[in-house]
Parts: sequence; C-alpha cells; structure tokens
Amino acid sequence: MARHLITSALPYINGIKHLGNMVGSMLPADVYARYLRQRGHDVLYICATDEHGTPAELAAKAAGLPVAEFCARQHDAQKAVYDAFGLRFDYFGRTSSPQNVEITQHFARRLKENGFIEERSTRQVYSLADGRFLPDRYIVGTCPYCGYEAARGDQCENCTRVLDPTDLLQPRSAVSGSTELEVRETKHLFLLQSKLEGEVEAFVEENGKEWPNLASSIARKWLTEGLHDRAITRDLEWGVPVPADVWPDLAAEGKVFYVWFDAPIGYIGATKEWADAAGEGEERDWRSWWYASDGSVRYTEFMAKDNVPFHTVMFPATQLGTREPWKKVDYVKAFNWLTYYGGKFSTSQNRGIFADAALEVLPADYWRYFLMAGAPESDDASFSWELFASVVNKDLADTLGNFVNRVLSFSRKRFGDVVPAGHAAGEAERRLGEEIARLLAEYQEHLEALQFRKAAFALRALWSAGNSYLEEKAPWQEIKTDQDAAALTLRTAMNLIQLYAVVSEPVIPFTARTLRSVFELERPTGPWVTPGEARALDAVPAGTPFTVPPVLFAKITEDDLAAYRERFGGQEE
Repeated sequence: MARHLITSALPYINGIKHLGNMVGSMLPADVYARYLRQRGHDVLYICATDEHGTPAELAAKAAGLPVAEFCARQHDAQKAVYDAFGLRFDYFGRTSSPQNVEITQHFARRLKENGFIEERSTRQVYSLADGRFLPDRYIVGTCPYCGYEAARGDQCENCTRVLDPTDLLQPRSAVSGSTELEVRETKHLFLLQSKLEGEVEAFVEENGKEWPNLASSIARKWLTEGLHDRAITRDLEWGVPVPADVWPDLAAEGKVFYVWFDAPIGYIGATKEWADAAGEGEERDWRSWWYASDGSVRYTEFMAKDNVPFHTVMFPATQLGTREPWKKVDYVKAFNWLTYYGGKFSTSQNRGIFADAALEVLPADYWRYFLMAGAPESDDASFSWELFASVVNKDLADTLGNFVNRVLSFSRKRFGDVVPAGHAAGEAERRLGEEIARLLAEYQEHLEALQFRKAAFALRALWSAGNSYLEEKAPWQEIKTDQDAAALTLRTAMNLIQLYAVVSEPVIPFTARTLRSVFELERPTGPWVTPGEARALDAVPAGTPFTVPPVLFAKITEDDLAAYRERFGGQEE
C-alpha cells in the first residue's frame, strides 16, 4: 500500500479556533486520513500549533504570562478540543519545539550556503507610541489594490495580495492604534525568491495540474506577478533565533525568523518530534517521510485559500533552495471561507461558533457531518442555525438515527435480542445489494478525490437506501402474514447497520464506534468493506446477539434554535 503524508494548516496559538478553521483544514484532513487508514494505507497525519510571531507575544502579555508558558498552555487547550472533535493526528507538535528550531536553522544555513539568503539593510516601520519596530502583521491600513480598510502589513485578507507595510494607505499600529509611525533603518535576512522563480514555476506547472482550481489559480497568480525577495527575519523576542555561527551581528541584535519561514518547516519539525517520542523498542524514521525522492510518499496538504500562496510558492522555494531532496507537496486541497450568516466569525462581536463552544452545545459528530456536507470547496459557504438544524434533523436524526432505532427496536420486540433468520435473500435483497455496491463505490471515489461534499452526499444516499428498502418491504406488515419474510427484512437491515458502522467512520467516528458495538460478532467486520463485499449483505449472520443503542441523534427544536441564536448571535435570513 502507498505511504501518505498528510498535513493541515497549523492553527495559530492565540486561542481556540472557530468552525471555519476546522472545516478549512483539520477536519477534512482527518476524514481523509481515517479513510486511508481503513483502506490499509500507511498514513502519517501531522499538525502543530503555530506559536511564533507578535500575536503570541501580545496574547501572552494580555494573559499576564511569560510567552513560553502561555504557548504551552494554549497548545494543551487546543489539543484537548481537537481530541474531543475526533481529530486523530499521528502527532500534534509545536513550532517552538527544539526539533523545529534545529531544522529551521539548518534550512537557513543551507540557503545561505547556496546563495539564496542575503543580509540587507532595510527601512522598517517604527512606532513611537509603542517604542518598538512593528512586525508586518501589526501594521494595518487600507489595501492599495482592493481598498480593504483592515489590511495587514503582510497580506490583505480580502484580496489575498501579499503586501509590505509601506504599501498600505493610512497605516497605523495594530497594537496601540497610533499613527505616529516612522521608518527607520535596520538589517534583516532576505530569501532570494527571485533567483528561484523559474524552479518554483516549473514545480507548480508539473504538480499543479492535479490541484483543484482554487489552489492552482492562486499559485499561478503569484507567479505571474513575479516572485520578490522577502525578508525572513523580524525584531521580536519570541521566535526561532537567527544562528549566531552564521550571522553573529543579527543574532546579537535578537533577530528571529519570520513566522512564515519557520511555520511550514514546522511540519517537518513536528514529524521529528513524532520520531523522538517513539516508545522503547519502537523505531520511527522521520527522514523516510520527508527526505526521499523515490516517489514512495504522496504528500497532501489541507488549507484555506489564504494559506495557499505560502504553501505552493514560498515553502517550495525554501525547500528547493536547500538543494536537498525534501519532500514537496503533491496535492494541495484548498477551501474557501465558511462565514457566519454571511459575515466573518468574530469573538469580540459574539459572532460565530468556536470549536470548544460547539462541543458544549452538541456532540462532535453533529458538527463533523454538517461541516463536511457543506464544505466550502467550490465557493464560500454561510453557516446559519436554520440550515444546521435542517441538515441534522433530516440526515442524521431521520435518515440514519431513525433507521437504526426502528430496525433494532422492532426486531427485539418481535424476535428477541438475536438477529432473526427467516427466508433466504430474494430479489429485493439482490437489488439492494447492487445499489449498495454502486453507492459505496461512488463514496470511495469521492473520498479518494478529496471531494468532501460529494462524499457526504454519497454517504447519505447509502443511509437512504436502507430506509427505501425498509419502506418497500414493510416488515411491520410482513410479520402479520409471514414471520420469516419479516425476519429476512430485519436481518438484511441489520447488515446495513453494520455496513454503516464501517463506512461512516471517516465522517462520524463516534457514532460509528457505537454502531460497531451493536452486534456481538464472532468474526468482526474488518476496517473497511469493499463494494463487492458489501453487495452480499451477510456480515451479520442469524443468531448474532445485539443491543439497542441510545438515540444516536436528537432533533434540534425551535426552542433549541432560539437558545443558540441568543448565545452565539445570528438571525434567520
């Protein structure tokens, strides 16, 4: 089986992430990783908290904590939420780890040796009110390209253009709001992307053919505009230090690498953390995943569209410039925005839902299914409580949950706590088997193509096929004249429940675990069921003991909706 390296965009350290972050990177990566594992592939899913930069320093200051302690606490808090959401990372590391410091400094040394890093004098914005040089992200103003009034000094979130602070119109400090800014001279390291432009363009041309249009078009737009040399150091106290053996003067001044230089390298650093965390007698070779050119590893990245330029251009340029065989991305799965009633998520304005609060309201599988069923793949998607309730009630409660409950409850009432035997399978069962095999093949195809909305639609169709079969056969009527016919129908439906337990796991793993525990099988179903295996509908034989689980999904009521809107904001459109 193939080896699959999977990474999702690193969540920033300064707080729990909202559902837009979840659906735009970590959740689809988890769904894909779970599916590949079930199919028998060797999978390594790596993520980490992105911990450097001014926002971390300011958040730590606001919390009254040293920045290192603040980041350690936030890392643990984020990891707890992701665990509760069912995100099954193989390792969830930290960009502040010694491993990432080591590898980032190694990259810088190699780039310097190969002539792709240069020390330059530059003029940088200094805030008189704050008494400090301002990193790009903490200068805000009007974007000169699209007119967005809250553009940052490194990038405009509205049009995704990469900017320099001096590009902004009406600039001000994001720390104090002061406009008392002046430009002073300082020295920084620059990554000479202009010298690597041809190589990066060739890389995108070769690999981008597979990428979805959202990812490839952003990368090509960047290349069309030309790659500029970019400063990769900043005047901060918290970050990966510039190595003193190469740049003693800059190291003495306390320069650290720019977060967007060390953060993508953090995928590699976190993989080394994973290797170093191996138990006694366990061997983990991080280099076999990242330092190989034999094509044995397929690397897939998941991210929202604002992260695409850095992952498709800047990080590959960094890797190429080392002249070492670092594994570069094969497929970039990019997502559009998830908005909240058409507007941005905002903590300060009580707008939107953050992952920890979502889990206080309803269990993880409600959110996982809804987010995948409406994943913003082709366009931005808008969250509303009304839409959420409709999807949960129709798909999860009525289609899957009701099917499981009425099959098991009715069978226990009429035949006891074991799977009934009844007649041999007939024409209706043969047709059902063919339909299930067809739908399962579609579901697999969509998961392998990373088309998550289509995959959720195919999964729902699998669940619906069970309801259609039940309505066609009507065991509550059959039992009045032919108990064996009713028993056959219920036995077949129970086999569907077992199938749903297996194939639903990538999307709703907690529910799948519950369904797997329903039947006391002598030969448990394997990690996956192929369409050919599913066609037979015979994994659960007659006489198998079973239990009836609690209600899988509770319906969302109008009273619930009113309470949610009051807590989180938002109103019916």
